[in-house]
Formats: sequence, C-alpha cells, structure tokens
Amino acid sequence: MKRLNGKIAVVTGGSSGIGFATAKAFVNEGATVYITGRRKEALEAAATKIGEGCIPVQADAAKPEDIKKLYEQIQSGPGRVDIVFANAGIAEHGVFGQIDEEQYERIFGTNVKGVIFSVQTALPLMPDGGSIILNGSVVGSKGNPANSVYAATKAAVRSFARTWTTDLKQRKIRVNVVSPGPIETEGMNELLGSGEAGQARREFVSAAVPLGRMGKPEEIANAVVFLASDDASFITGAEFFVDGGFAQV
Repeated sequence: MKRLNGKIAVVTGGSSGIGFATAKAFVNEGATVYITGRRKEALEAAATKIGEGCIPVQADAAKPEDIKKLYEQIQSGPGRVDIVFANAGIAEHGVFGQIDEEQYERIFGTNVKGVIFSVQTALPLMPDGGSIILNGSVVGSKGNPANSVYAATKAAVRSFARTWTTDLKQRKIRVNVVSPGPIETEGMNELLGSGEAGQARREFVSAAVPLGRMGKPEEIANAVVFLASDDASFITGAEFFVDGGFAQV
C-alpha cells in the first residue's frame, strides 16, 4: 500500500533540489503533487521528469498574490490540500556589518513571509488531520559565521511549527519541521563555489559531518514522506534533523 495514496500535496520550490526530490517521492507514494517555482522552464522540466501526478504552477513564494492563485487553481480542481511542504527558500551568506536592507528583505521575504502565506492560504482547503511540513535547517540551531540573516529565518520557521501546532490542534493538523544539514543541491553548489576553492570548502563541510559526507536530496525527501504520512500520526511540533549528525555532536 502506498503511504500517500489519493492525497493532494503542495511542494513550494519544487523545481530542483530537496523540493524536486520530495515531489517525486510524494508521487511515487501515490499523491498528486502541485509544485511551484519562479522559473517557468525549470518548473515545467521538473514536472516532466516527475511525470504523471505532478502539476507545475509558476509562483513566487515571496508573493502572496502568487500563492493565492496557486490555491485558487487547486480549489477549482481537487478542491482540497492534504499535505503542504513549505520548502521554497533562499540561502545566502551575509557578513555581519555588511548586511544591507535588500538582502534582508530578499531572504526574509521568501523564507519567512513565503512560509507563512504558503501555509495560511492552504488552511481553508485543508481537511482536519492534514499534515504541514516546513523546511528548516541546522543553521537555525548553530552559530555559523556570516549566516545571521539566513539562520534567523530558519529559527523563525522552527518557531512556526511550535505555535501553529497549538493554533491548529483542534483540527488535528500536524505541523513539523525537517532540518537538513549540508545537502548536495544546486543551491549548496552555488554557496560553496567552483574551482579549487569550492572543492576545498566542500571537503571542509563534509569533514564536519560525523558521517563524513554531504547528504542527498532523496534522504530529506524520505523524512518528509514519513512526516506527511500516517506513520507519523503521533508526531507534531517536532524538528527532525536529517543532517548526518552535523548539529547533534
């Protein structure tokens, strides 16, 4: 029996990385998945790769009007949303003392405002007993240098899971956070850079992980599928670290 058979799911930022891997895993478990992204071509290519059961909707998570259109499309189709994976996010370094307002607005706009409205706008379509998973990060619990703005957004995401768990407890809607460690994604590759310097950073990061490597998007997707399914029926308000031990020891 597929764990998400017949479920309707939303994955924001589903055109690459963790979002893509999760959308693919959701479809493999029997769900119909709406994926969002800002880049139309990349989004449509991702939906084609995932195949039947994946529906692309161009939307910027930082724009509530885009999110509203997403859920209007779902309302006119299946009419409900059983699972929301608020995954869309921006990761940027910012040296304290050099952070400007534009960077602050950009990161908080997607990582905090985007999460709020991606979830809140879904609530009228979500039946009691639904599942909400937020994509956090180990940086929300660490003090890594040049990460203050990004880390603050992920700490906010962790807080949302706690408060929304109590806000939604009467509806038995579960809210959890999956917090990845260093994961092999396009975004991570951009952060690390290329060439010899990028390779050196990659080796440094991998050595800091107790398991000695960076994770794969599919490993995060496996955790999200678990949290979305009835296998996690007594889990809510929790933060699941999928980090190879990076934030644990």
